[in-house]
Amino acid sequence: MIAIIDYGMGNLHSVGKAVERLGYEAVLASDAQTILDADGAILPGVGAFGDAMHNLRSTGLDEVTKFYAESGKPLLGICLGMQLLFSESEEHGSNRGLDLLPGRVVRFRGDYKVPHMGWNKLHFRQESPLFAGLDEGHVYFVHSFHAKPERQEDLLATTDYHQPVTAIVGRGQLFGMQFHPEKSGGLGMRLLGNFLALTGSRQATEV
Repeated sequence: MIAIIDYGMGNLHSVGKAVERLGYEAVLASDAQTILDADGAILPGVGAFGDAMHNLRSTGLDEVTKFYAESGKPLLGICLGMQLLFSESEEHGSNRGLDLLPGRVVRFRGDYKVPHMGWNKLHFRQESPLFAGLDEGHVYFVHSFHAKPERQEDLLATTDYHQPVTAIVGRGQLFGMQFHPEKSGGLGMRLLGNFLALTGSRQATEV
């Protein structure tokens, strides 16, 4: 069973439907026990970093998410959910994150269009089980802020948008994708499928 962590922000249903299309059971979860019992968990997110952290803290899901990640079970942050994994963000002032990965989330700065929106090619920077059997290709981004990991070994893939931009991060069984895999065609779904395969959760159907 895959828990989609429900803290009031994010494309919960679209992520859940994508998980189910890949043959896994998905449940929207806002209680600690359901999340902690899951074979894998996904932290989605759409909106402002500070609001998301407020919701997580007010429900106690910040500590639940950190405990889950530290347990060694697979956890995936998507879009804002990936940014929440980092130490802090400068969005609307300084806001502390979950601090599961050291680094900072900063706004795009330059004489170019913000938000970064559209299809951009991934560049794999190191080996990862997420990339098993895959070639580099295009995925769909929508974001005004981007993560700057402190540890280069946590940076799994980048894309180019007037600069190298963090696209996928990971350490152990903890992963994050800045783009929306459920909206990124075949490559996005295969990346999501490779994450789900790490959970050891038995597929309900053949895909």
